[in-house]
Amino acid sequence: MGYRLGVLLGDGIGAEVVPEAVRVAKAAVKAAGVDVEWVDMPIGRAAYDAFGTTLPDGTIEKLAGLDGWVLGPQAVPRAHSGVDEKRINPSAVLRKHFDLHANIRPAKSYPSLPGVHRDVDLVIVRENNEGFPPDRNMFAGAGEFMPSEDVAMSVRVITRRACSRLARVAFDLARSRRKHVTAVHKDTVFKLSCGLFTGACAKVAEEHPDIAFDEVLVDAMAMELVRNPRRFDVIVTTNLFGDILSDLAAGLVGGLGMAPALQMGPAHAMAQATHGTAPDIAGKAIANPYAEIMSVKMLLDWLGATKADGAMTAAAKAIEGAVEKTIAEGRALTPDLGGGATTREVGRAVAEDIPPRLAPGACPRG
Repeated sequence: MGYRLGVLLGDGIGAEVVPEAVRVAKAAVKAAGVDVEWVDMPIGRAAYDAFGTTLPDGTIEKLAGLDGWVLGPQAVPRAHSGVDEKRINPSAVLRKHFDLHANIRPAKSYPSLPGVHRDVDLVIVRENNEGFPPDRNMFAGAGEFMPSEDVAMSVRVITRRACSRLARVAFDLARSRRKHVTAVHKDTVFKLSCGLFTGACAKVAEEHPDIAFDEVLVDAMAMELVRNPRRFDVIVTTNLFGDILSDLAAGLVGGLGMAPALQMGPAHAMAQATHGTAPDIAGKAIANPYAEIMSVKMLLDWLGATKADGAMTAAAKAIEGAVEKTIAEGRALTPDLGGGATTREVGRAVAEDIPPRLAPGACPRG
């Protein structure tokens, strides 16, 4: 089975970490005997400088013909005033257009790396296409506006359909893990919107009696993640809460350089790490590529599951095993992890730890 996967470097450190993630993925799919064509496409600031728009004409149509893609972080150029459609956030557009409604963000600690806690292994399932972000919660226009010079307003959109299908993603994920889902909300204040969210999650929980379900207020969750993150397995929550809690969880396990993510929908998926463009270190060759590498691993895993392709699943597991081996040996760690390796040295080390041949279902460990 052959695949075509897009590569969109993005901005800042995207030009450094995405190529290393692709390098590792190429080694893994080759070892698994999977034929993959990698399609490079411009996007973000680089596309704006070259074509006058952050999302060039034809990009969406080209992506629709691919099996998935990896998107680097975005630095959208600012407009001097008003709204400039040529300076849009490409990430938000792609999530909305391709119905990438679920943002899967794992947080996992590694024994050899410093962290606030040991044995952290949780996943935040964040709603992607509604909530507070104004660039994706309206059919037309934006959900943030200023009726006067001194007043700014934001509209939060919560729908039962989005909540229910997000909850199903969380429960399906929990079934392959420790069978525990926690819904995070603030229905003591947002009685209608968070009330709708919790009600939808509770309804889906009734369909999964074999999986434990509980609820935690978002402020209490911020505290509990710091105090005892091991009590949580799969956390499902709305867009803004999930965005904030993802960074908190990343801080428990080594920082944003260790925070992968997959945006997924019914028919498409996009690997996009949680971190941003990191302009303070861009161009210094010290950016941590592990988050991007594991994001692409998640994309391969998604393809293996949706296409029932054991070879692709084996490639994904090989990446996971190689990352664990490389980190455990401590021979390729970037400065944020206490090492002195460059971004390229990390990518090369992980790629070299991919076995030359993989059998379907193989999962080498360090």
